[in-house]
Amino acid sequence: MPSSTSSFAALWQLIRYARPHRARLVAATLCSVANKLFDVAPEILIGIAIDVVVRGQGSFVAGFGVTDPLHQVYLLGALTLAIWVFESVFEFAYLVLWRNLAQTLQHELRTSAYAHVQNLDLAYFEDRSSGGLVAVLNDDVNQLERFLNGGASELIQVVVTVIACGAVFFAISPQIAVLAFTPIPVILWGAFYFQRKAGPRYDVVREKVAVLSGRLANNLAGIATIKSFAAESRESARLDVESRAYVDANRRAIRLSSAFVPLIRMAILFGFLCTFVRGGQLVLEGHLQAGFYAVLVFLTQRLLWPLTRLADTVDLYERAMASTRRILALLGTPVQIRDTGTLAPAQPARGAVSLRNVHFAYANGAAVLHGVDLDVPAGTTVALVGATGGGKSSLIKLLLRFYEPTVGEILLDGEPLARYRLAWLRAQIGWVAQDVFLFDGSVRDNIAYGRAGASDDDIVAAAKAAEAHDFIMRLPQGYDTPVGERGVKLSGGQRQRLSIARALLKDPPILLLDEATSAVDNDTEAAIQRSLARLAHQRTVIVIAHRLSTIVYADQIVVVENGRIVERGRHGDLVRHGGVYAALWNVQTGEAAAVRE
Repeated sequence: MPSSTSSFAALWQLIRYARPHRARLVAATLCSVANKLFDVAPEILIGIAIDVVVRGQGSFVAGFGVTDPLHQVYLLGALTLAIWVFESVFEFAYLVLWRNLAQTLQHELRTSAYAHVQNLDLAYFEDRSSGGLVAVLNDDVNQLERFLNGGASELIQVVVTVIACGAVFFAISPQIAVLAFTPIPVILWGAFYFQRKAGPRYDVVREKVAVLSGRLANNLAGIATIKSFAAESRESARLDVESRAYVDANRRAIRLSSAFVPLIRMAILFGFLCTFVRGGQLVLEGHLQAGFYAVLVFLTQRLLWPLTRLADTVDLYERAMASTRRILALLGTPVQIRDTGTLAPAQPARGAVSLRNVHFAYANGAAVLHGVDLDVPAGTTVALVGATGGGKSSLIKLLLRFYEPTVGEILLDGEPLARYRLAWLRAQIGWVAQDVFLFDGSVRDNIAYGRAGASDDDIVAAAKAAEAHDFIMRLPQGYDTPVGERGVKLSGGQRQRLSIARALLKDPPILLLDEATSAVDNDTEAAIQRSLARLAHQRTVIVIAHRLSTIVYADQIVVVENGRIVERGRHGDLVRHGGVYAALWNVQTGEAAAVRE
């Protein structure tokens, strides 16, 4: 639903956000004001020139001591030249100031919003599409930039025009001023009416943009799946529906803004005719000088015709404020996992992990862990096994502080996780996920992500330890070979080995392995197992495994079922016990297991 926050409230919030740039904002505003004052001056000079031609030595200019009509014309010519020069200078100045301010603010908003998004909890991303977030960080910020580039100055200059022209009108003829200004309340009423009606419509437009962006991002990420199911036509149809929804939302807003322009034009025509007809009558009756009549006619056009652009400016303003509401709402999203810890020891963690009566439920209310107690001594390997959905991956996420336990606490080296600085805590943990994520870059870049500033020798050494060096050297450009978005140019096993190399380069005291060998062939699995054995040396390792053959030598095997620990022990003991683990082992081996210590 559209936000209830008014456009004026959004504008005020934006001004407060731009407070560090107050001097530039004031300078840009003053240049816009000065430019508009010089912009209306030529119309006044034209009227004064007509007065000089008609009245000669009795003209308005003669009152300043210049009595010769030719000299008066020269003076007016010099003033015209100076006015045009100053108008051009201030136009250049306000364009540069406003556009640079727009660039600065859009950069700061985008980077601030992105930095805030990175600090948001994992649950936030699980409930939203990445395409919608990209729409806010890119399209909404750009929409605001477009308004600051031109619309802000346009609004300021409309106000200045009304005030400046009004002062001249009332100075020359209050009667004509009242007639000429009669349409302005109608125009302003129309502008505010449009603003009130258009705001919710543009909120809907921005929402449709987010949905459309989400669909595009999702489909492009899943293009292989779409092709494998020959679903191109189906997806094109779905995109067509959402694109049409965006077009329809825009059309409803456009229909309203288009109705505003004819209203303004009719009001302007009334004001111009009043000035033209009544002013002419006063000249013929001898109550108004011809030169002043010319000034009023020209200024009426200067006053009223710019208001025809008010509809476009307000339209741009409403789009920008709808975007501002979305950007500021994103910036205002609270961070649940707060980095309030103070501990950041100079030495790496020993790696002793303890869970004390840990309960956990996701935001949707689904409870996944129930009173889990677990001790993992430093330097040992613990395997978590059990059916899918039992809560094993949730434990991994809690250890990384992607989430907080609902009840209970998790300790590292005897201290609650929340007492550690978040960056230090995560620097102690290496995570090799089942679904490996590689960034769009080279092989070298993706391995080096494990440790900023790593040397080429360190990168190669990590790749060799992960048994990835040989296949990397067979790639077209070796370590400089692009891996494609999410690593699509590599096989699953190759991506997994790069992920292990990345973890080896990080060299963490704690290693979390989430099904690191679940989707590879036997030879690749053997290579990965050798790499993991090197990686696990003298580290605390917590591994989630469905292939039980890969964890038979673990120091402790923990069976997790429906969010509870139902068995724990070494492989041989659990097989002899004949419980859940033994049943899993028998299913995988196809026979009663021989006891292996």
